[in-house]
Amino acid sequence: MELCVRASSLLLGLLLQLLSSVDVVSAAQKFGINYGQIANNLPDPTQVAGLLQSLNVNKVKLYDADPKVLMAFANTGVEFIIAIGNENLQSMAGNPGAARQWVTQHVQPFLPATRITCITVGNEVFSGNDTGMMASLLPAMKAIYAAVGELGLGGQVTVSSAHSVNVLATSFPPSSGAFREDLAQYIQPLLDFHGQTNSPFLINAYPFFAYKASPGSVSLPYVLFEPNPGVRDPNTNLSYDNMLYAQIDAVYAAMKAMGHTDIGVRISETGWPSKGDEDEAGATVENAAAYNGNLMQRIAMNQGTPLKPNVPIDVFVFALFNEDMKPGPTSERNYGLFYPNGSPVYAINTGAGGVSGRTGPFDPYSAQMFSSASRLAMTSGMGETENLY
Repeated sequence: MELCVRASSLLLGLLLQLLSSVDVVSAAQKFGINYGQIANNLPDPTQVAGLLQSLNVNKVKLYDADPKVLMAFANTGVEFIIAIGNENLQSMAGNPGAARQWVTQHVQPFLPATRITCITVGNEVFSGNDTGMMASLLPAMKAIYAAVGELGLGGQVTVSSAHSVNVLATSFPPSSGAFREDLAQYIQPLLDFHGQTNSPFLINAYPFFAYKASPGSVSLPYVLFEPNPGVRDPNTNLSYDNMLYAQIDAVYAAMKAMGHTDIGVRISETGWPSKGDEDEAGATVENAAAYNGNLMQRIAMNQGTPLKPNVPIDVFVFALFNEDMKPGPTSERNYGLFYPNGSPVYAINTGAGGVSGRTGPFDPYSAQMFSSASRLAMTSGMGETENLY
C-alpha cells in the first residue's frame, strides 16, 4: 500500500511539473545531442529512439555509423551526423574506391528512411601529433565528398570534420582569434573546401576545461551563462556574458583572417560533467544542470553571438548518456544527461540563469524509454535519483 501511494505521489509530481511548464513538450528541440556508446550498459537503440522522440530531440550526432542505431531511427524524422574514425583517414585519402565503398555501405542503404544529413571525417585530428593523419584529413574528406556526389546524395549529405577549440592559438579577445601557425598549412585548404562545398566548420568547445584549469581566475558565472559583468572586446566593443559565445566568435575571426567569411560555425560538442575527481573543480550536478539548462534556453530563444546576433547558435550537447567505459578522469564518464536506465542525471531548469525569455520545453522527467512502472521502480524520488548510482 505504501509503495502504491509513493508511486502515485511521484507520478502526480511529474504531471504537475509538466503542466507548470510554460511550454508543453511539443515543438522539436533546437539543440542536437551526442550519442556516444563507450559503455557496456547502454539500452537498445530502439529504446533510445523512443527516449529522444518523447523529448522531441530531432538531431543526433554519432561517433560511428552504427547500423543498429540508424535502423532503429528509421522513419522517425531525426537528423543524423555520422562519423568516419581517424583510423580510416589514411586509407581513404589514398583510395577513392574505399571512400565510395564506405558511403555505399554506411549511408546509401539507410536513406531516405533515416535522415543522414552530414558525415564527419575524423574527430579532433589536429589535437594529436600525427602529421600523416593531419595531411590525410582533407584528401579523405574530398574522397567522401566525391563519393557522396557520385552516388547522387550530394543534395542530402554534407561532409565536415570536428575540431577541438584548441586549434586556436588565440581566442581572446574574440576579434583576435587566430589558428595555430603550425596548423595553417592544413587549415587554409580545409577552409577553402568548406567554402566551396557550403559545409560548416565544426568545433568541440568546453568552457568547463578552462574553469577546471584555472578556477581561481575564470569566473564560474561567466562559463555557466549566469549573471555576470561580462567582458568587452576592446577591438569591436562587443560585450560577452559567456565563454562559449566568445569561443565561437574567435573561430569566426580566425576564419576571416584566412580569407573566409562564408563558412558557418557549429558546436559539435559542448557540455559539463556532473561528477569529477577531487582535482576537477566545478564538476558537480548543480553546475552541469546550470550549464546545460542555461544553454538550452538560449538555443530555444534563437540567440546568436555578439558578432553574429542574427545567426542562431547551432549546438550539439555532449552527451546523451553517462559512458562507463570511457578512459581518463572521472568527469569523462559523467557528461550524460541520462543514466543508461533512462532516468535523468539531474533536472534541467531551462529558465535558470536570469536569461529573459520563455522557459524552454525540454524536460528530462517527461522522457519515456521504459514503461512508467519500470521508471517508478528505478527511482524513489525525483530529488534522490542522482544518489542511486
